[in-house]
Amino acid sequence: MRLLRLLIIAATVVTASLAIAADEPQLQEEVWALPLPVPTIAYVVRPVGDGPFPLAIMNHGVSLDPKQRSFFPLVEFRDAAMWFARRGYMVAAPSGPGYGATALNVPEAGIFTVFFSKIGNCSNPNFRDAGLAAAQLNLWIIDYMAELKRIVPRNVIVIGQSAGGWGSIALSSANPPQVKAIITFAAGRGGRVDGKPHNNCAPDKLVEAAGDFGRTSRVPMLWLYIENDTFFGPELSKRMHAAFTAAGGNAEYHLFPPHGGDGHFFVGSPDAVAIWSPVVGAFLDKHR
Repeated sequence: MRLLRLLIIAATVVTASLAIAADEPQLQEEVWALPLPVPTIAYVVRPVGDGPFPLAIMNHGVSLDPKQRSFFPLVEFRDAAMWFARRGYMVAAPSGPGYGATALNVPEAGIFTVFFSKIGNCSNPNFRDAGLAAAQLNLWIIDYMAELKRIVPRNVIVIGQSAGGWGSIALSSANPPQVKAIITFAAGRGGRVDGKPHNNCAPDKLVEAAGDFGRTSRVPMLWLYIENDTFFGPELSKRMHAAFTAAGGNAEYHLFPPHGGDGHFFVGSPDAVAIWSPVVGAFLDKHR
């Protein structure tokens, strides 16, 4: 932990021209060890220079399998992150607590992984607290980047996929003043129970929790789903959105046509950027 608190940039820094057009900025890719209350590694990509930049946080999904979490890729949405960085954002994609190097779990040696995204048994899942735990990580990141004076105050957007999207919805319920807009891809919790497609953990409770978040959420949001998502299909995602907005939440809903073998992983596909970017770009332009 002491080493993590002393270390800011923890891996090779690539300073190469990654722009694809003359009018686009050169980008710099880095890996940061963030000295937060829990150990956190983040992939960072940003325009070259000292900034300050508007901040974009990208939240990944969740695996309940400790072995899968230990091999979790640090850069899951590189092409998507590049797209946001080319719009001028400093993008931070944290590897959540309990993933990668921090997934080490050796109880006999007194070492326990920090993984706070469990929802409990499907007979009585706690979707709300799992989402708020992920949201807290984002608040820590925002505060840390602000202390470094690397970001423009009150110019933060948050992007999340799957459970990371659910955490982003939870974050919206707190209405942090720094966050101008939130975008989610295939957001939800409890999808594909036992690995079975369209087999959801207590979907009625998930819809209820979405409504609970909507009661206090006022941050402009864009909810993106894909027709062939086997975790959160159109029927469930529309119910969640209806409950959220009926309670007062401010969210646009957009359903894309089927993509790939499972649309749940849409945002991680390089060829999907051209599909979702016009919708996301228009939303960001509206909420500058």
